[in-house]
Amino acid sequence: MQARQQTTLTPRLQQSVKLLQMSTLDFNREVLQALASNPFLEEADDEGAISESESMSADDGPAVDAAGSFDDQSNTGNTESADGPEIQHIEAAADGPADYSGDYPSTSRQSHDGASSDVGEWVRSETTLQEALLADLAGREINERDHMLALYIIEAIDEDGYLRVPFEELAAPSQFQPPVETHEWECALSLVQHLTTPGIAARSLTECLTLQLEAIPEDTAGRDAAMRIVDGELERLGRCDYTGLARAAKCTEDEAREAGMLIRQLSPRPGRSHTAIDASTYIIPDVVVRKVGRLWVATTNREAAPLARLNHAYAQMFRKTRYEERGLMAQALQEARWLMRSLEQRAETIQRVAQAIVARQQTFFDYGEIALRPLMLSEIAEELDIHESTVSRATSHKYLASPRGVFEFKHFFSRELSTRSGGTCSAGAVRALIQEMIDEENPKDPLSDVTLASRLASEGIVVARRTVSKYRAQIKYPPAEMRRAP
Repeated sequence: MQARQQTTLTPRLQQSVKLLQMSTLDFNREVLQALASNPFLEEADDEGAISESESMSADDGPAVDAAGSFDDQSNTGNTESADGPEIQHIEAAADGPADYSGDYPSTSRQSHDGASSDVGEWVRSETTLQEALLADLAGREINERDHMLALYIIEAIDEDGYLRVPFEELAAPSQFQPPVETHEWECALSLVQHLTTPGIAARSLTECLTLQLEAIPEDTAGRDAAMRIVDGELERLGRCDYTGLARAAKCTEDEAREAGMLIRQLSPRPGRSHTAIDASTYIIPDVVVRKVGRLWVATTNREAAPLARLNHAYAQMFRKTRYEERGLMAQALQEARWLMRSLEQRAETIQRVAQAIVARQQTFFDYGEIALRPLMLSEIAEELDIHESTVSRATSHKYLASPRGVFEFKHFFSRELSTRSGGTCSAGAVRALIQEMIDEENPKDPLSDVTLASRLASEGIVVARRTVSKYRAQIKYPPAEMRRAP
């Protein structure tokens, strides 16, 4: 046998670590579940939660230690290092508008006018593609059989607007008497294709673009050449091979360029214009960044999660129960207290990490991506005297709202690149420079990756061509040959 040491987290520390790494959505679900299942917990307003947290003893709540568990909270007051930047001494103003959540709705509490609010109320009503087609179909005078065939086709159209299901699979043969012939399906399909947005119910990209071109007035310049290009020459168009397009479409090169411009104005996914917005894709930030004087400060978004407090009425009832009846209630009360302290520690850890990030990225909030500084998780961990894994958990799936937009915490961590002058810059700043160069390029003579790397080198930033290609792909810009204007 061999003796060895092993670190084991207590259930309370496991709960704290689990809550810290949760996203806002998962965290809200966890808290609401606890509120519903634990009688010693109740939902509170801002004042109730603040008074509750102040009444709890400080010695019961550990934060995260160097192994990734929670440290003693007695160290949280001294969050600034002696040799750290002066801006670290800026804390979130207690007298500021703490209830402002960056124009984001509350997830669970009452709004200021007393009415309940949730994200769904902020989403405007959307008309789906099927609803738009059915509304247009209702105004057509057709027989019942054709109407039923059109309904089957409409229900089979996917979110891109394509009909990808064969006719024989749309309906069982026994549903129509006599059985539906292929030409009947074709007639019903033609009817649906001429409802609402042109290009809907196409069975291929070529058919989709052809339907859209047919809807354009016949005297539109380049329309005829575009019809010939769409019918089999889209690959050449993707390569911007206008000489080959002119030869295949039997037109001049200028006409081929004009036709290419017309085709690029079409939509390859016409159904997307009717796609409803999923309310769950909206992000509720954990932190709101504001400018206080000349510095940017991170403030916890109190509206991001439901507030909980101990139910004192049930706690009083618990104290009056006889000893033999206290088992389950004592466990529930202990779990409620653990959860309360875990919630407080989670909020404090996220706020401290957010403030440390904002303090180091002041120039980003003033000037944008090009001023993003290189930053590592270890720097924040060393400054706050917590483990690097704790910083990783506190930044995973966490977001902050600022005048420049909503950003994930991880966005501000970028690796360091050396410059010829001996200085450093972040990979995010290099991506911003590449984007700026591409935005300012001549569309008829776009910059290749080699040229971009050469221009960066002339500014003192030495990166390889393959690195430029990777960064260009990350900002979702196509290669030079795909950016070339006709």
